[in-house]
Amino acid sequence: MPGMRRPLFRDDAVVLRAQKLGESDRIVTLLTRRHGRIRAVARGVRKMTSKYGARLEPFGHVDVQWAQGSGLHTVSQAEGISLFGKHFVEDYSRYTTASAIVETAERLSPEEGEPTLRLFQLTLGALRALSVGDHATSLVLDAFLLRAMAEAGWAPALTACAVCASPGTHRAFSVPAGGVVCSNCRPPGAGHPSPATLDLMIALMGGDWSVADAAARAEGRECSGLVAAHLQWHLERALRSLPLVDRGER
Repeated sequence: MPGMRRPLFRDDAVVLRAQKLGESDRIVTLLTRRHGRIRAVARGVRKMTSKYGARLEPFGHVDVQWAQGSGLHTVSQAEGISLFGKHFVEDYSRYTTASAIVETAERLSPEEGEPTLRLFQLTLGALRALSVGDHATSLVLDAFLLRAMAEAGWAPALTACAVCASPGTHRAFSVPAGGVVCSNCRPPGAGHPSPATLDLMIALMGGDWSVADAAARAEGRECSGLVAAHLQWHLERALRSLPLVDRGER
């Protein structure tokens, strides 16, 4: 009813995307810790006098308050927690990797307003790892993609045949089949990645960075190709940012 005060919510969030609206506003897409993915209008944030415009740039971890709307919500306050974007803006490799991370997070998040704590934690952790720079950007991205796909129910089979579930070390990999396949189930066109590549994928899935950081560049490139192919197979449309990622940095 007119005059009724709209409910206010507060949560910490990762800024996934920002779109211009009118002359001074933005629509921001946020992945929040407790409220899932939301879209909200940030009024006046493109003005030089805005108090929190710089805090609502992509890749930032923010403490945000918003008023509930019937369609779009309205941001009423934002405080920066860790504005990771400042670490990426002049680094092409990290910027494109961060772009792929947040685009994937947006695509894999469920309906707006549905909590997805694990995906939020994975996205925040990947951006934080990129900002610190302890690991190669390609490894950070592939680790995020593998774990995010696992959260979505799309994890590639790596330690058992994707078709018959027989355990063991299988060396053929089929994207349509869902991962590694045994000799009996191997479909035509299955690839044969090196054992070290599959070991790298297992390490990234499990967070074994001692193994991942020691991987050779060739295995890293092969791993990235398999991970990207597996993700694209499950998505309804291709990611715009993934082909732009610089895979040469190690």
